[in-house]
Amino acid sequence: MRNGLAALLLAGLLAGTFGPAPARAAKDELTIGLTQFPSNWHPSVEAMSAKAYILAMARRPFTAYDADWRLTCMLCTELPSIEKGTAEYETRPDGKKGIKVTYTINPKATWGDGKPVTTDDVLFTWTVGKHPQSGYANFDLFARDIVAIDVKDERTFTIHRDKAVCTYAEINDFEILPAHLERPVFEADPANYRTRSKYETDTTNPGLYFGPYRIAQVEPGSHVVLEQNPTWWGPKPPFKRVVVRAIENTSALEANLLAGQIDMVPGETGLPLDQVLAFEKRHGSRYNIIYKPGLFFEHVELNLDNPALADVRVRKALLLSIDRQAISKQLYEGRQPVADNEISPLDRVHVPGYPTYAYDPKEAAKLLDEAGWTERRAGVRHNAKGERLSLEIMTTAGNRSREVLEQVLQAQWRQAGVEVRIINEPPRVLFGDTLEKRRFKSMALFAWVSAPENIPRTILHSSMIPSEANNWAGQNYTGYKNPEMDKVLEDLEHVCEPEANRALWAKLQTIYAQDLPNLPLFFRADPYILPQWLDGVVPTGHLDSSTLWIETWKPKG
Repeated sequence: MRNGLAALLLAGLLAGTFGPAPARAAKDELTIGLTQFPSNWHPSVEAMSAKAYILAMARRPFTAYDADWRLTCMLCTELPSIEKGTAEYETRPDGKKGIKVTYTINPKATWGDGKPVTTDDVLFTWTVGKHPQSGYANFDLFARDIVAIDVKDERTFTIHRDKAVCTYAEINDFEILPAHLERPVFEADPANYRTRSKYETDTTNPGLYFGPYRIAQVEPGSHVVLEQNPTWWGPKPPFKRVVVRAIENTSALEANLLAGQIDMVPGETGLPLDQVLAFEKRHGSRYNIIYKPGLFFEHVELNLDNPALADVRVRKALLLSIDRQAISKQLYEGRQPVADNEISPLDRVHVPGYPTYAYDPKEAAKLLDEAGWTERRAGVRHNAKGERLSLEIMTTAGNRSREVLEQVLQAQWRQAGVEVRIINEPPRVLFGDTLEKRRFKSMALFAWVSAPENIPRTILHSSMIPSEANNWAGQNYTGYKNPEMDKVLEDLEHVCEPEANRALWAKLQTIYAQDLPNLPLFFRADPYILPQWLDGVVPTGHLDSSTLWIETWKPKG
């Protein structure tokens, strides 16, 4: 029965025979379709866009960038500033110049079980984040950057930072934890806290959340139900419930949208661009479709422990063998521009002038010859030892666009004499275990998304390589190590004078282009498919999800 229904839905999808989009009989529930289901629920362990999208409805960071790419306060009352005296330069005990920054928690902020959000939660969060076995994705913020926290009262605290960082007002990654619930779990076994946290063992506990919604039901791999949080201090959200359904196969997700089983598909982790372009031609008049270009970096992550990929000549040859301009034109109608670097031209800190790699099969062949992959047998290059130039590529299974792109890459690399096998995994496996523990053998196709002007320390600094020793913290999945890059990343944090800062950004982009720790493909334009009766959804184009403002979403009329 299920297979038959799926076949009927898919047949209707392909034939374009569905009627008008279903009207909402009752507008007190919103159903959202995603292509991923979170692999865990802790806000600071394992970076995954689906988790960030859902948790943004149930939590609020201290600071975030809005849709205009401006830093704003969410959990705090106002941004600290030198001018107002809530930020002040200071000399650290070791003689270095640091800065202290004062925040005040919104006095109305309350956890979902009624307990106020206080500075006790702040101190506990810092304790967890700086523990060497916490497994935090951005453990450097807690363990290196923040050197002390002073508490003035239950709502006001001062953070002392190791350096006079340029972005001193921003603490987007300081995701506060409820000390009254999490402290006993953490203190009992810090090394296993990431798997024993109440976010994992008691996900629907109201005390874990303080946003406009709280997670009320979780069906692993299937769906999440969020209900209005009665202790939320902001404007009451119009929808009583939000249901988020995970449908990893993008064709099935589209069919469910057309059948009215879901109301909308967001750009953060929804349908790929090429699929929505085709969808718009058939069904665009029935929906509001928004294309949001932004800081979504589609790329091929490389495991630099692989002997072949450790050679930069091989990495450059792989990139030179890809006709990215043709792919962009044919698959994405030119809406998804080719990425020549990790920093998007839309970002203020982008500095042109670094090396680029246009499609050049002859130069690719020359580099592979220089790297020792000179002999071809049955079309595949071999080295003097008789070893095949054979690699694997992985991506999120069920994502039709990425699977098609993989096949195109595979074919173009085959022309260059590189054998590539495709081995895909469900998103929750790829992001939850394979990447985090660096278990991918060669390559992985996915996207990084960043905040505006974000220093990519967590993915490029050598101290951020996940390992068993640091409990798999950090996001440098490639294993990239370059002391020169490390220094640039560190200097960028505190060299704030405009010309000097821009020179550092230029150097970062040049080093990246020379080293190619990963293969840049495209800067994504994320498509949103929204029902015509829904108002207030504003894509941001960056790391902070549109759901951070879900209380402003509402039915029209």
